[in-house]
Amino acid sequence: MTSRVTFVSPAMSPSLRQARFYDGDSVDDAGAAQARSAAGSLPSPGLVVTSPSVRCRDTAVALGLDGVELPELSGLDVGRWRGRTLEEVAAAEPEAIGRWLGDPGWAAHGGESVRDVCERVGHWLDGARETDGRTLAVVEPEVVRAAVVHVLGLPMASFWRLDVLPLTATEFSGRAGRWNLRIGGPLAVPGGAPGR
Repeated sequence: MTSRVTFVSPAMSPSLRQARFYDGDSVDDAGAAQARSAAGSLPSPGLVVTSPSVRCRDTAVALGLDGVELPELSGLDVGRWRGRTLEEVAAAEPEAIGRWLGDPGWAAHGGESVRDVCERVGHWLDGARETDGRTLAVVEPEVVRAAVVHVLGLPMASFWRLDVLPLTATEFSGRAGRWNLRIGGPLAVPGGAPGR
């Protein structure tokens, strides 16, 4: 039995453009158009799931997908930093940002630690390995990072060193108790050009 899980990151949104901690915004017009142009470029899945965020749901719809929201695939909860830019938080709380970026177990912002999100996503992914067929998941960039950390057994401190571009696919294939990884390919636009 081979399981295949493809994680698709959301299309561009104002918070992604502004390096702002996600605050519930939708994809922007350009991001939605880009996702619509890539509709049909992904292999047909047996199951479609999404992070329970507006931009992931909107991306799935623009891709022509109807997915089930899964709380275990939520993005990283940043607590009181939600809606603020990284620059704003760094100016107001430089020690806190340093600690957050360097200590995977730190969550004094009132949200979730990197360790928590890596464990949550890893647990979901391990369960998905027991599912035969293809799952397509439109998920927040932090979910993709957490999955890569889990699958490769990387130190959790490497979480912030993984860049996940908007509207890219990261593919996992699992068999015999392990995963293989294909990282971050852009979604194709009909005619063969990348979706960017």
